Amino acid sequence: MEGNGMVDVDMISLFPQNTFKNRPNGLRADLAQKLADLKPGFIRFPGGCIVEGRDLTNRYQWKTTVGDIEERKLIMNRWNVEFRQKLTPDYFQSFGLGFYEYFQLAEDIGAEPLPILNCGMACQYNSGEVVSLDALQPYIQDALDLIEFANAPVTSRWGKLRSDMGHPAPFNLKMLGVGNEQWESQYFDRYKIFEKAILDKYPAIKIVSGSGPSSDGGYFDMAWKELKQLHPGYVDEHYYKPPKWFLDNANRYDNYDRNAPKVFAGEYAAHPKESGNPEGRNNWESAIAEAAFMTGLERNADVVNMASYAPLLAHVEAWQWRPDLIWFDNLRSVATPNYYVQQLFAANKGTNAVPILRNGAVVAGKDSIYASAAIDKNTGELIVKLVNVTDAAVTTVLQLEKVTVPKQNATVTVLKSTDKNAFNTLDNPVLVQPVPAVVMVNGNKIPYVLEPSSVTVIRIKCKNI
Repeated sequence: MEGNGMVDVDMISLFPQNTFKNRPNGLRADLAQKLADLKPGFIRFPGGCIVEGRDLTNRYQWKTTVGDIEERKLIMNRWNVEFRQKLTPDYFQSFGLGFYEYFQLAEDIGAEPLPILNCGMACQYNSGEVVSLDALQPYIQDALDLIEFANAPVTSRWGKLRSDMGHPAPFNLKMLGVGNEQWESQYFDRYKIFEKAILDKYPAIKIVSGSGPSSDGGYFDMAWKELKQLHPGYVDEHYYKPPKWFLDNANRYDNYDRNAPKVFAGEYAAHPKESGNPEGRNNWESAIAEAAFMTGLERNADVVNMASYAPLLAHVEAWQWRPDLIWFDNLRSVATPNYYVQQLFAANKGTNAVPILRNGAVVAGKDSIYASAAIDKNTGELIVKLVNVTDAAVTTVLQLEKVTVPKQNATVTVLKSTDKNAFNTLDNPVLVQPVPAVVMVNGNKIPYVLEPSSVTVIRIKCKNI
């Protein structure tokens, strides 16, 4: 501008030139890259309780988060009044990051999008506000319109908006979540209406339903009883528990009904005791417990089709919840030990789970060792994951059957710490990180020493896979 005068400013949004994939109105490059480096199969958005809102007026509505940035409707964040360490709540959502950007992020990092929508219920821990069944149609229409926004041609109303925003091609949405952690009959009364409306119009969409806020108990049992009679693509289970629970429940899914709906372990994290440092709950004790538990997820991949640690991100000066996978300030970010556990499993998932047994039984905590195995038909490798939760080294022998193993240097990755309280910080970001190694393999019998308190991944080239 030149000359003298007065300017009224309505909305200003300042972005660095270096955004992820150099997209205008893009994402912070280091944070998005850390998500991409996890090699995720999917990304669930915008989250869990954030979908519900403290009340329905303040719920997350996807239609107010798309279109021109300056027209998106600002609301108070659902967590705004729950920052114990902040005297002045100032946590709002401008929706510069909205559903279009979430879909774009999923595409950019090679992940399937999994949006979660409000089911006509606010957070039951807060207001517990519920829409009457005869007033539920606008919420159902939001779900149907979202599928149109994601998948329909540009000749449709919502497909045209997607195109106008810069993405004429469909996002190829396959999954949609209805509700988050709702419970009791009021949820299932509403879920049934959503399910029928969605599947009548879009029968190929897989719906994610919820099992409530707990890993067991009356709400959980009721949910599964109801959902076995319905048709969800996945049942979302959540559990935030102490590390010992994760160690004790590594065989949780061994005896699940193989004919029941598939499980989505949608929110989980081991919660150790409080620490004076915000990042301190993301310590090695929590990470190794999650690794032990995840061997059970992999072993039961026919039941647990998807799993995701939660939450993903936390600012060191504006966190409401701990632990979180990635911590950051305004300039830097740090991957936690828990992040590296997730990354190890995702990067080494293989194509098919195979049995790994000790004396005929699954390896799920006996002598404090946990294990899972998979083959990768694309690379011709056997992938073995071994978790030693003791403070002592453990000598073991891998006996491989039904394959031929040529002489080779097999690749090994070890994540370990001798201090269960160790955690990564912005100033010391690599205290706990994966270390590559090799092991000499000569035949089907492979001696190996598991290091104390460690997660080990071994990849072995095999014939006859």
